[in-house]
Amino acid sequence: MRVFIKITSYLKWIGLLGLPIFFSDAKIWKFFWLFWLFAIIELLMMLPIFIQLLGQLIGMFAIPIINKPVPNVDNYNSKIDYSLPFTGEWAVINGGVDTELSHSWTINAQRYAYDFIKVNRELKSYSGDRNILENYLCYGQPITSPADGIVVEVSNKCQDSKIMPDHSTDPLIKDIRGNYIVIKHAEDEYSFIAHIKPDSFLVQKGDKVKRYQKIAECGNSGNTTEPHIHFHIQNRQGFVLSAGLPIKFKDINTDEIKDYDTYDKRISSPSFDYSTAKASYIHRGLIVSNKFE
Repeated sequence: MRVFIKITSYLKWIGLLGLPIFFSDAKIWKFFWLFWLFAIIELLMMLPIFIQLLGQLIGMFAIPIINKPVPNVDNYNSKIDYSLPFTGEWAVINGGVDTELSHSWTINAQRYAYDFIKVNRELKSYSGDRNILENYLCYGQPITSPADGIVVEVSNKCQDSKIMPDHSTDPLIKDIRGNYIVIKHAEDEYSFIAHIKPDSFLVQKGDKVKRYQKIAECGNSGNTTEPHIHFHIQNRQGFVLSAGLPIKFKDINTDEIKDYDTYDKRISSPSFDYSTAKASYIHRGLIVSNKFE
């Protein structure tokens, strides 16, 4: 099925050869135009993801309207200083509080999100066969609560996504979040942790949790190319219309990853000065850990 979806995603573009149909009645153009049917097939097979992406698109316009001003590092002071949602040392591979390093600046709910993985000295996130989930250093590692709070949502409906040979995402996913958990830590502050390993949850809706408490395990469910932890703070429980909040961390260790540009060619020079008094903010290209666990 994955191969079929992949093939349809390519075949639909042959429909571009049928554009002369608007200027000519030749049957050959009608034949090429029929290839756009593969786009309809692809859409139907990926309808749940399409609906979620449409929701995010709506959120891009709605969130600035219902959140005035939109939270940022200058106008928002977090009610809580958070811990990292894991044990041991992890690498920050996505995230920051400026446009250059942001996880997804245009998707407001994930504007201040982070993606974390574990890497070895060679900056590899796995050993052996990269297609085997258990070979990834972070797979199955503990996910911990970033602060005291109450679990308000748990979703454990997805299997782990398959590692694709071309480093793309699994076309058979039904939820971009995969398995996830939402914890309310304060009024209008909720943590959101995604891509959790199936059936690894140790808490359920309504449970009170403590900072550093193990709540689940790192997995590869949802829209992901390899196992990792996605983490952000939002001002509502819901996923679509929540505004992302800048996350201030406390009691953490940070260190620049040496030769990080050999792993990630994206820009790593932020416009935001992370060395100032706001050093509690972290960014892509760091190794981070909690001081106390």
